[in-house]
Amino acid sequence: MSEVWTIGKILKWTEEYFQKAQLDSPRLDAEVLLAHVLNRPERIYLYVHFDQPLEQSELAAYRECIKRRVQHEPVAYITGHRDFMGLDFKVTKDTLIPRPDTEILVEAVLQRLPAAGENTTLADIGTGTGAICLSLLNYLPKLRAMAVDISPGALAVAQENSLSLGLSQRVEFFQGDLLAPLKAKGELLNAIVSNPPYIPKADIAALAADVKAYEPMGALDGGEDGLDFYRRLLAESGDLLKDGGFLAMEVGIHQACQLDALAKDMSQWGKCEILRDLAGIERVVILWKA
Repeated sequence: MSEVWTIGKILKWTEEYFQKAQLDSPRLDAEVLLAHVLNRPERIYLYVHFDQPLEQSELAAYRECIKRRVQHEPVAYITGHRDFMGLDFKVTKDTLIPRPDTEILVEAVLQRLPAAGENTTLADIGTGTGAICLSLLNYLPKLRAMAVDISPGALAVAQENSLSLGLSQRVEFFQGDLLAPLKAKGELLNAIVSNPPYIPKADIAALAADVKAYEPMGALDGGEDGLDFYRRLLAESGDLLKDGGFLAMEVGIHQACQLDALAKDMSQWGKCEILRDLAGIERVVILWKA
């Protein structure tokens, strides 16, 4: 007679197994993966049905998820989804996984475009999953957006997310290098937002295995000092912004003051705001057009 595995029993076993594999959040990972296998998005289901036996097909699917996770494949790539700003986004290996730190950037832009009317337009540079611009569109019903990414795979994911969230009518997608597609379009914008690659090249080797082995390197590598993409954004964004417009960017540790210094040498930028994340790290830089 085969052993009976209940939800509670398999969760306890998996948590211990993930602990031995030195994964950062063993219990949470176990729960998210099992909820995914059972097609139950709310993890509370697992506790309400703690004694429910699992079918052999469910066990087989869960074991495959466990195997992938102990090889350090991120949970979001295994499930194909990630929650961001209270919304569900499709995620693939063509896209960076949206992170909670980036919600600070979105919230900052929401606060600075509180009365976004029908003529308010924003561009998201390096859109990836579309998490930034689609979240903004969701919470600002009259806003329009343009989303740019150099990766056709990432753009396909962003377009799919726009459809699933019912936002496709208010966003245009462009494949291209940073601001190039917007220059060709010639429309002035109220805001430009970006979470560009900002990891210094020398730091790539020290990244966690989950990141280094699985997430797209083009979305991580910011050049020798991590500032390659910021230099271009600062040099080129001013001409694309309306008077009173701003450029909002997520930044890495110790980069905010460097961007502030770069901006001070450029006549197109006026006030600089630097916002910290919950850990007190300077995470967002907002530059206002002079």
